Amino acid sequence: MFLTNRKPLLALLVVMLLGSSLALAQKGPVEFSLRSIDGQTITSNSLRGEVVVLAFGASWLPLSKTQLQGVRKLADEYSNRGVVVYWVSTESEDSKSKNFASDDQLRAFAQKYGLKVTVLRDPDGAFSKKLGVDQLPSIVIVDKEGRASEPIGGLDPSGNLTNQLADRLKDVL
Repeated sequence: MFLTNRKPLLALLVVMLLGSSLALAQKGPVEFSLRSIDGQTITSNSLRGEVVVLAFGASWLPLSKTQLQGVRKLADEYSNRGVVVYWVSTESEDSKSKNFASDDQLRAFAQKYGLKVTVLRDPDGAFSKKLGVDQLPSIVIVDKEGRASEPIGGLDPSGNLTNQLADRLKDVL
């Protein structure tokens, strides 16, 4: 009887070991290629050696104005320290989608709130899902070797991303 009860335990152990090795394998450099609203393509390879902050959001979110102001302040404060900041829109590029936003609409939105960082598109959400983003707004920090942090969900209600991310950025700079 003791031997028959060990099989499920052994199976569970194997599954746990496989899961942990897969998690370790995903800690390598993240690969991506995202289009900006200005037509540029930003790739993970072009950003190696930089610390990158990806602020995921959508223009329809009530927190977007506060998030954009925080992103702008973060970019202003850290631009001379080797940190590149992007705002990543998760809105669809399909005009038939209820989650649609055109490049012009996103450009106007960013301009309205004084966002001076490049706006990238993740219209199908594949990249944000790959990083584990499950709520908006969320922040992901990519270190100089291209490894992505766990998503930082939520937003400091005051929009002070500089304070919210200071310790994490200090660790990767």
